[in-house]
Amino acid sequence: MNMVQSKEHLYTQVEEDGRVILPPELLSRYGIKAGARIRVDEDTNGFKLVHPTRLAKLYIEPTNECNLNCRICVRNVWQEPMGQMSDLIFDRVIEGLRDFSPPPTVFFGGVGEPLYHPQIVEMVARTRQLGARVELITNGTLLTPGLSRRLLEAGIDLLWVSIDGATPESYADIRLGAELPHVIENVSEFSRILRTEGQGGGCIFIPRFTAQLGIEFVAMKRNIGDLPAVLKIGRKLGAKRFMVTNVLPYTEDMRGEVLYSKALWNNGYPRLDLPRIEESEATRDPLCRAMESLNLTLAMHETQVAFDRCPFIEGGSGAVGWDGSVSPCLPLLHSHMSFNFVERERFSRRWTVGNVTDRGLTELWHAPEHVAFRERVQAFDFSPCTRCGGCEMMEKNEEDCFANAFPTCGGCLWAQGVVQCP
Repeated sequence: MNMVQSKEHLYTQVEEDGRVILPPELLSRYGIKAGARIRVDEDTNGFKLVHPTRLAKLYIEPTNECNLNCRICVRNVWQEPMGQMSDLIFDRVIEGLRDFSPPPTVFFGGVGEPLYHPQIVEMVARTRQLGARVELITNGTLLTPGLSRRLLEAGIDLLWVSIDGATPESYADIRLGAELPHVIENVSEFSRILRTEGQGGGCIFIPRFTAQLGIEFVAMKRNIGDLPAVLKIGRKLGAKRFMVTNVLPYTEDMRGEVLYSKALWNNGYPRLDLPRIEESEATRDPLCRAMESLNLTLAMHETQVAFDRCPFIEGGSGAVGWDGSVSPCLPLLHSHMSFNFVERERFSRRWTVGNVTDRGLTELWHAPEHVAFRERVQAFDFSPCTRCGGCEMMEKNEEDCFANAFPTCGGCLWAQGVVQCP
């Protein structure tokens, strides 16, 4: 076998018997063991290998409590108990993470505000000590200068901040109890520490911290006009990552805020392949009119273009709730009502494979029922609830008209590229 690496590309050779042998460093990097089952996905011009059995990202919910009362939050419609992850449960999570090589990316976030947990800095530090990449999402209101410094010293890699309005009025209309100038001041200090602390100066300046800042925006009718200004705010703050997601309405008053009703009912859009082209006054209007003429839905990346693809399962993700319960994804971590289909309410019942206090994280990840569920979602042979005229089965995730048993995913908006998480 001949292995050649050229620039950013790695080449291997197909043996006479058809075998392709991957280099050991590549297998190690992606945690592929002997006997692993690898999926082959075909595309127009080739194929790619997918290793769906690897735990690549673990969402950890430190708490489902929050200091705000946002109108877009699922806590407006649920009756689940509130709480914070105990030291015992987090110890069990850390023990489980040690069994995975390489360690998965760990994302602190869920329903609550991670910075509301008094031990969040220690959680970040302990996770980072395992060699895992660490990300966290926050509303920014509790991000004091002292906490920013402690998070950076703990080794955080990416801090996401939710900003859903560009003016104090539009922001406070969504993030009830929060003030935009206060959040911007907090994030500015985080960015200042990140940007200015280090050794040397000028061309030889070596930054002390290597973290990045990301901005998340929840889009709806009442704030979509603020998106350009929010992006400008993010750039001024030094953000390198930006994510826009649609709102998922949990309450009656949010039903009319959605921006995706038409996109849910039609997946037969023409395909428009564009080259690299700059956005300017000369191109802005023609491109918008071109998309309108083809009735195109905005799609920013591959997972949004594809229908019936779960970003959590495809990305090798799992989720641990504050109480230690383990689910395959964030949407199944808590039972909740929502208006997935705008006109009809849908109840999603939580599904867990167990609790880390009873079984280890490794055992839960490889549990037969968890593996079987991931394989079922990868095949995605669920009824097309989001594109169907509708029956009573679409009102719950208990079963569907294709005879799938609980939990069913045909009505999940994450799997249709409508709602997304960092």
